[in-house]
Amino acid sequence: MISEKRLLELLRNLVRTKSVNPDLVQGGNGEAEIAAYIGGHMESMGLSVRYQEVAPGRLNAIGVLKGTGGGRSLMLNGHIDTVGIEGMTIDPLDPVLSGGRLYGRGSFDMKGGVAAMIEAVHAVVDSGTRLKGDVVVACVCDEEYASMGTEAVAREYVTDAAIVTEPTGNRVCVAHKGFAWVKVEVAGKAAHGSLPSEGVDAIMGAGKFLCEVDRYARETLSTKKHPLLGSPSVHASLIEGGTNLSTYPAECVVQMERRTIPGEDRETVEKEIEGIIEAVKAQDPLIQAKAEVFFLRPPFEVSTSEPVVRAVSEAVEETLGREPEYMGSHPWLDSAVLAEAGIPTVIFGPAGEGAHSAVEYVDFPSVVDTARVLFAAIGKISG
Repeated sequence: MISEKRLLELLRNLVRTKSVNPDLVQGGNGEAEIAAYIGGHMESMGLSVRYQEVAPGRLNAIGVLKGTGGGRSLMLNGHIDTVGIEGMTIDPLDPVLSGGRLYGRGSFDMKGGVAAMIEAVHAVVDSGTRLKGDVVVACVCDEEYASMGTEAVAREYVTDAAIVTEPTGNRVCVAHKGFAWVKVEVAGKAAHGSLPSEGVDAIMGAGKFLCEVDRYARETLSTKKHPLLGSPSVHASLIEGGTNLSTYPAECVVQMERRTIPGEDRETVEKEIEGIIEAVKAQDPLIQAKAEVFFLRPPFEVSTSEPVVRAVSEAVEETLGREPEYMGSHPWLDSAVLAEAGIPTVIFGPAGEGAHSAVEYVDFPSVVDTARVLFAAIGKISG
């Protein structure tokens, strides 16, 4: 059975261990220290432990509970990096428990889920149950930036199913949005500010482009609907252009983020941006622009009839005594990486608030419930 005392101690130790992603925050210490702690904890449970160094000082800690054979393998996946701690109005590394809430950086996003999945496997070991299938406990680095950790895991550990323990409020998450980062370069012609007949203003051209993007978002993107995720979206994130006040700008660069829903891909985004550029050119033939999708993460969706989803849903019913509630998540998650690797995946984790904010906490009773559900799901999948 799940040990609440042991789970709380583990979660507190995870929160106490600083693990700021150095690609997000200059001077961030990375995941080496927390990976070593987790690896030692999993070794004490009797798991076979391996560390993957995916970049200097950037470690995954992977524990394997070996099955007897003939069963389905399962991966439990959670990230151990956090965003920065500057500006927090609570002590980010002091895991105070008050009113059922455990405070601290990463408590919600997502050390609560990591602690729950480790404790669930610990309870399996304590029970003496011999599973047929392997259980892989993947505690990964770098989810907050580029997902190097889960990409490295997926290259070497292809299991029959996976559960990502990101926070879901003990709901069963079966979809999330993706995103594309787009760079649009608008070309003008440099000239002295007193010679309008010779200059072409690239910044004005970019403005016309952005007006057309806004129109497209309101009139077209808003009409697309996903039952759990709503509509896709686009926003302008960065803009740069011009050299000085008395010169027509020869170039303006706009960088945008396009959030995608299931059914949309790179081609979807590329075609719509090109269509917007052509619409602007039709209004003003002097405008010249080119676009590039320079980074993309796909959306994610899994059927509720998929065996791993059914197993978690049944575990919710049996353990929590209620019907499972299905949801979609708007942020991108590592589940899409696992799905692309051919691993049927679902997301299930605890409740809380304050991801990336000044006050962050996880609801500890929901962490306990997460561990209880995972314990039951492990038996259904790998037993």
